[in-house]
Amino acid sequence: MKHLYILSTLLLFCVSGTKTSAQNAFKSTILAGAIDGNDSMKVMVMNDIYIYPPQVYRRFTENEKYRKMVRDVKKTLPYAQMIYATLIETYEYIMTLPTEEDRRKHLSRMENDLFKQYKPELKKMTLSQGKLLIKLINRECNQTSFELVKAFLGSFRAGFWNIFAGTFGASLKSTWEPEGRDAEIERIIEMVEMGIL
Repeated sequence: MKHLYILSTLLLFCVSGTKTSAQNAFKSTILAGAIDGNDSMKVMVMNDIYIYPPQVYRRFTENEKYRKMVRDVKKTLPYAQMIYATLIETYEYIMTLPTEEDRRKHLSRMENDLFKQYKPELKKMTLSQGKLLIKLINRECNQTSFELVKAFLGSFRAGFWNIFAGTFGASLKSTWEPEGRDAEIERIIEMVEMGIL
């Protein structure tokens, strides 16, 4: 038992002392300490660590496709997470407004502000990044982009934006399938969140 404790302490010391790109994967939270006789121990909760075999492709085109997917995930994931945080904040604030008219005015004002702030950045995205962003919004918010637009802006505008997306081959009704067609992207997201990629 004592050897296991020494080994785990050494491992934690080595991990906390290194400055690698994978260091984010080993972030931990110290909860408390425990005293056992003359010995003291830290009680820690560590993040989940996923270990994947290296991604090896035989053809150059497959490797290039994977690199582009990593690039797209790194560019769009922060936007999807920001959208989720903004939705939570907006919903909580809207519930404090007394009338439906005040809520509608606030949503209109917020829509204009968001368009001004993010439209130039979103226009720089490629079509594949836009499609990925729609899927990542579904992953983060647990609702499709169509349902979110419909909830905040109404059915007519949700339909309009879905038709607009359809002209580019996208759909606001796209869903996230981490066990199916989106399994490779899910793996990339987990590695990006751990700081490995």
